[in-house]
This record gives sequence, structure tokens and C-alpha cells, in this order.
Amino acid sequence: MKTSASQLDRLTVPGELYERLENGDVRCYACAHRCLIHPGRRGVCQVRFNQDGELRVPWGYVAAAQVDPIEKKPFSHFLPGSDALTFGMLGCDFHCGYCQNWVTSQAGRDPQVEIIPAMLQRVSPQELVAFAVHSGAQAVVSSYNEPLITSEWAAGVFRAARQAGLRCAYVSNGNATDQALEYLLPYLSAYKIDLKSMQDSHYRQLGGVLQHVLDSIRKVHDLGLWLEVVTLVIPGFNDSPEELWDAARYLASVSPDIPWHITAYHPDYKMTDPPPTPARTLLRAAEIGQEAGLHYVYAGNLPGRVGSLENTLCPHCQAVLIRRQGYVLLEYRITGAGACPDCGTPIAGIWPEQPESVRLYGHGMPRPVRLSTGM
Repeated sequence: MKTSASQLDRLTVPGELYERLENGDVRCYACAHRCLIHPGRRGVCQVRFNQDGELRVPWGYVAAAQVDPIEKKPFSHFLPGSDALTFGMLGCDFHCGYCQNWVTSQAGRDPQVEIIPAMLQRVSPQELVAFAVHSGAQAVVSSYNEPLITSEWAAGVFRAARQAGLRCAYVSNGNATDQALEYLLPYLSAYKIDLKSMQDSHYRQLGGVLQHVLDSIRKVHDLGLWLEVVTLVIPGFNDSPEELWDAARYLASVSPDIPWHITAYHPDYKMTDPPPTPARTLLRAAEIGQEAGLHYVYAGNLPGRVGSLENTLCPHCQAVLIRRQGYVLLEYRITGAGACPDCGTPIAGIWPEQPESVRLYGHGMPRPVRLSTGM
């Protein structure tokens, strides 16, 4: 059974990230596509639409929600050892052929992706946050689909989360606008951006523009949000030394303190030809990042096979400050002031104020959120 667009369209409210134009048209500012949407039409994302000169946007449901480690987002310098309630809706403004969340992100865009009514849970921001608090989560994260296109809903959840004393974060493709980032700024503490390639032609294949993402990386940093960047390294697509150097140099030019996560690809969705990324490619990419001047370079998706690249090291004395394997913290030594205990060097990030409370040796199993019986 498929959920029709008309059913989803009822789970909407008037948007805030847009302007009204002549003849009933609207200009959407949720993402850098900045869609001009005529009455009765939809934006590129397919979930924001013009109804009689008013932009309608998703509200009041989740297609996925789970409590799991903050390291899974991945964040390595944002409340390490804590759990996060991560939630998502449907839709995306990109169409990446290797998307690992394609069941939610490509719904409404790919006719082969079915929307199963049971996967959609109607919920209020207050209910989501109450579950986060009850579960012991310290953060609430918008992910699974592209959060920019559902920013009004995220802001509603984040308002309730901040009132409950929780931190908030985005896991995003970075195809942002100044309007969207400034709209979210009062609520967000941290922002993860995917830097998918340093070739604009590759971004065009995925449905985006490289410069928009580069601009977002700089803007997020300049706004004072904690920023971490992920590059999924795909053999034959973005794994050349030249491209990795371009990415590392750009990030270092914004700030050498930006953590760069170099993660391993595995075949998924519509991209099944390239082989999985070998560990040696991640090791080479990490060397490039370090030589480019980045202080914190991590290799992911291959736990136990990338040596010390899962750990956080002091950029001054190279002491191991956080020792990890996968999402498990084995050792935590950063002081409550956010510094290396050996040499006193400040370590960039958002750290727990009570280091002794950081949970070591692993998290419990991820806990899917069931809040209702679905649509």
C-alpha cells in the first residue's frame, strides 16, 4: 500500500522560509535551489508546494526516529559518549545514487520508492522531546532525509528541545541558504555537512552545485556553530589525490579545527558498481588531510582497520585524548575546560562539563522510537 501525496499534503502547515511574488508565485529559501514555485506546483524536493499562493511545508510526523550514539552522526567533538534522538521526515533536494537513507530521502522523487503508511508516525514536537528526555538523550538531531527542506518542523522540535535543556544539531548535505541558516541559528549548536566532491560536474550529477556547499561550510563556521565535515570516499568518483587535496585545503582555509571525517563507501541504492572503499584509501586521504594542516582527521565505517584515525589526538603534543573503536569510547581524557590534560592546549569542540560522567565502553542498542500506530 502506498501513501498518496494528498495524504502527506495534509501533514503540512504554512511555511516561513519563502517570499510571496506576483501572480501567486512563491520563492522558497529552504535550500540553495531557491525554487520559484507556481500555484499548484512543487519545489525540487517535492515536499514543499504552493497552494493558492501560500507555501505549504511538512509538519507533524516522522518517517524515522531513533536514539543512538552521537558518534554515529558522525560527531567526534560534540558531546562525545552521549546519546541523541535523531529524527527525519521524507524528501531531499539531491538524488545521490549511493544514498544510504534512500527509503526516506527519495520518497516522492523516485517512483520506485514506496511510502509505507506504517513507517510514518504522527507526533508533536513536545512528544518527540519528551521521549528524548525519557531516554536520557542529551541532543536532538534532524537527519535521515535532508533536514533543510523540513526546517520549519525541525525548528518546532528544536524550540521544545532547547526548553528541555537539550542541544540540537543538523546532519545535512550543506545545500543551504543564508536565510535558512539564520532561521535555524537560535536553536542549533552543531552542524554536520557532507562534502561529496570537489568537482562541480559531480555535484551536478547529484542534483547540486559545489559552490553552494562550499559557501555553506564557511557560513556555518562564521555563524559560530560547531561544524564537522564528512566526505564519503567512493572509488573512481572522488578518491583521487588531487580531489582529496582540494577538499582538505579548502577546509583548512576555513579553519584547521574543523574535524574532517573520511568515511568508507559501500554499494547501496543505485550505485552498486564501485567496490567498497579499502582501508588504504582512507589512510591515504587522512595523510592528505593532516599534511594540509587539519588538526583533527578521522576515518570511519571501518572500525578497527584504520589504526589511530578513530581517536582524538592533541594537535600540539599528540597525546591520545579520546580512544574509540567504532561508536564505542574506550578512554576520555579531555578536561572540563576542553583542554589537553598533558599540555593544556585547548581542544576545539563542545565538550561535557563533567568529564567523569562521559560513558565509556559502549552504548546500548539503538532504540527505534514508536510513538503511534502510523498514518
